[in-house]
Amino acid sequence: MGTEALSGLLTGENAVEEVVVATVDLQGRLVGSAVSPEHFAHEVLADGLGACTYLHAVDVDMQTDGGYPRTPWYDGFGDLRLRPDLTSLRRAPWRPSCAVVLADASWPDGTPVDVAPRTVLRRQLDALAAAGLTALAGTELEFLVFRESYKRAARRSWSGLSPASRYNIDYALFGTEELDDLTRRIRRAMADAGIAVESARGEVHPGQYEIVFRYAEALQACDNHALYKTTAKKIAAVSGQALTFMAKYDEGEGNSCHVHLSLRGTGGDEPVFAAPHETASRGTSRSDVAGMSPLMCSFVAGQLSCMADFTLLFAPNVNSYKRLAPGAFAPTRVSWGRDNRTCAVRVVGSGTGLRIEHRVPGGDANPYLAVAGMIAAGRYGMEQGLTLEPGRIGNAFTMPGLAPLPATLRDAVERWRSSAVARAAFGDRVVAHLAHAAEVELAGYEGTVTDWERRRGFERF
Repeated sequence: MGTEALSGLLTGENAVEEVVVATVDLQGRLVGSAVSPEHFAHEVLADGLGACTYLHAVDVDMQTDGGYPRTPWYDGFGDLRLRPDLTSLRRAPWRPSCAVVLADASWPDGTPVDVAPRTVLRRQLDALAAAGLTALAGTELEFLVFRESYKRAARRSWSGLSPASRYNIDYALFGTEELDDLTRRIRRAMADAGIAVESARGEVHPGQYEIVFRYAEALQACDNHALYKTTAKKIAAVSGQALTFMAKYDEGEGNSCHVHLSLRGTGGDEPVFAAPHETASRGTSRSDVAGMSPLMCSFVAGQLSCMADFTLLFAPNVNSYKRLAPGAFAPTRVSWGRDNRTCAVRVVGSGTGLRIEHRVPGGDANPYLAVAGMIAAGRYGMEQGLTLEPGRIGNAFTMPGLAPLPATLRDAVERWRSSAVARAAFGDRVVAHLAHAAEVELAGYEGTVTDWERRRGFERF
């Protein structure tokens, strides 16, 4: 909504009761505080809102330790400042009597919190803008819906749950009946908040669904993504159901988060990925790059060059790699192709709609970090003038000779930490901070005895 809507939200007949000032943690979740409209207008807008420094140094359980480069223990768990970005202000999709605004995190001296996901993405967008470019993005996010509530799911240890459809409903018009009411409420809530829905359909895993929202400027698209995940879970909870965005719930199809990305001139109208008409009409010996500008070819080449180093940004959890596995219809190797869903990067569209679809991220990815990684990789390709290898035709899942993606979170951390390109693009502290967050995830997993281990070994070993 932005500044022009501020007065209408805070005053008048349909004024909101509170304003949620939220930032995004390392897991891509909204975290923050609710304030009164008066406090927001008179103090928070000018001075920001205090929030504990540990918000960007915790694991999924909100636990922290002293291993982060800027650890909250260093300053006694003091406050940072959440400074509202009024371009993101809107009625909360999950509760119209409440407003929500995304905030940028800064230290008390006013410097940005460099490890905050919104800051990480902003810096990549600023680097693009310096080159006269802007990024547009859209995310395709899948989730699984269950008949049980979150409370019942927890009592069952999140296993043995009943999906809200009984079989594969990919593109099906029948079989979605137990999903329809919930997904309709989610779509309406998002549309009422000004976030345009483009399409919605059932997916492959029983109970799986996908809602696609219209592309937007990259930061706005990530804000919309974070709002959508919170909204979907809140509406499911109120409806007595549970849904999950985790990358791989069981042995069935995982939840992906395919990211569509394109660049334009800073004016917003020049589709720099498309080759000028006269260039395209002269013909090319390579049909795979027909219609693609040299800039786009280098941008895609950068994706391939950096993909293994940056996989941590697309697959940040132990569970992420259960989806990125052979036979799971998700990428395991570095490749690109025209309209080829078996490739890690799929080039789709034409003219003004020409774009990449990055197919590595799962539903658990932090969109800000994932998109920042794609932009950084593309910038590297453009700045280095990388040549694009031939696009793959056929099944890239089984094609020999392709470079592999990291197969585990530990492999991904090692590639990320040792990457000179990552350090040049993001800075040493961001690299170290995200690497430590992954190591905390690994330590938690490796210290846990799983149901699989008990089933396998309790009686037989």
